[in-house]
Amino acid sequence: MLYWSLGLILMCFWLVLSGQGKTFLVVMGVVSVLGVVALARRMGIADEEGHPIHLSPKAVTYWPWLGLEIAKSAWDVTKIILSPKLPISPTLIRVRASQRTPVGVATYANSITLTPGTVTARVNGNEFLIHAITRKGAEDLAEGTMDRRVKQFEGSE
Repeated sequence: MLYWSLGLILMCFWLVLSGQGKTFLVVMGVVSVLGVVALARRMGIADEEGHPIHLSPKAVTYWPWLGLEIAKSAWDVTKIILSPKLPISPTLIRVRASQRTPVGVATYANSITLTPGTVTARVNGNEFLIHAITRKGAEDLAEGTMDRRVKQFEGSE
């Protein structure tokens, strides 16, 4: 199943990027994808961590939620930047990740960094050092909503 999904995703990616529907080019795309999948299988580099297809059903709810969080944070950062007083209060906090898999920890750290106004500065095991542009942003992160959503996404909860 892993290699089938990898091949399907690569083929769709190739079709979108090439924008071509000519028979010869599509056949060459299929040949290329089959070669890459065969090479990945032989090298043993396609695994659940590198190609987490098992998370796809949960991504249907997680990605829209993350997109909304990114939009809300972007709006907050925009208001801060446009304010003449520039009301920032840079804060460093330590947050513990409750995720149990490397994919979950990486997803949590990346989700924090993708959200405007916060950056995962250091990852040490399951402890993150986070820089937030405002104290409120740091407090919202420490509250643990994102941690719970990522834990639910990875299937630990």
